[in-house]
Amino acid sequence: MPQITANDIAIEYEEYGDPAHPPMLLVMGLGAQLTLWPMELVEALVERGYRVIRYDNRDIGLSQKIDDAGDVSIPWTMIKARFGFKPKVPYTLSDMAADAVGLLDALDIDKAHIVGASMGGMISQLIAAEHPNRVLSLTSVMSTTGHRKLPQAKPEAFKALTKRPAGTDIETMIEHGLYVSRSIGSPGYPADKARLREKVAFNFKRSYYPAGMARQMAAIIADGDRRERLAKVTAPTLVVHGEADPLVTIEGGHDTAKHIAGAKLKTFPGMGHDLPLELVDPMADVIAEHAAAA
Repeated sequence: MPQITANDIAIEYEEYGDPAHPPMLLVMGLGAQLTLWPMELVEALVERGYRVIRYDNRDIGLSQKIDDAGDVSIPWTMIKARFGFKPKVPYTLSDMAADAVGLLDALDIDKAHIVGASMGGMISQLIAAEHPNRVLSLTSVMSTTGHRKLPQAKPEAFKALTKRPAGTDIETMIEHGLYVSRSIGSPGYPADKARLREKVAFNFKRSYYPAGMARQMAAIIADGDRRERLAKVTAPTLVVHGEADPLVTIEGGHDTAKHIAGAKLKTFPGMGHDLPLELVDPMADVIAEHAAAA
């Protein structure tokens, strides 16, 4: 797989489609490798006329690990943020947004359609707010503004996201992956267990680096409320959210659309905090139509 230096970070990326077509950058979420973007969705966007690029964020997958930053205490970071102090973190979501812009630079792409999921939606929001001249359109999927008064994750969903597996052998990791999927996935579109087992095993073999996920979570906590920054977004914006999302509840999607001028909101019944295969075509349709209109 290709790797490139962006923002002084080694970034692993993949690209698909005609290089002459409009570029679309996919930004994945917390602790999630680029492979969490289903190939079916990538191919559907390519079929709709886009040059699609997906990549591993720093500290995850095959991109550069920030080992020298050491471990972080998530409870301590949360306590400091809750009492109004700015937590000291190894890097910020703005740094991760700069990584994405650096990737565009390295690929000689002036502007792109930016699509981000979950934490990737937060990063994408900051790309649009802090690097507006690089964004053709913004699509924020199952993400939020970070406002503290919004409903929080359901307890079981938060527990699943933060709980460490009981071991690191392949069978334990697969069972943990199935548990996470049941806890945060789409109740209207339950994942096929055989396919999910294969996917979890592949991702575990590709990379397993929990320290990176902790540092990414610290970056989310430290970023706080983005609503004032979202007021600066001028790119045409689409907000996509699952109506049954237990991790980032649908109120986060509504709040995102509310604080970006002219933003449109598209919700999917039965969709949780994942990208089910059954929604690949309707998801590709709304993203591609939004990008084309922009």
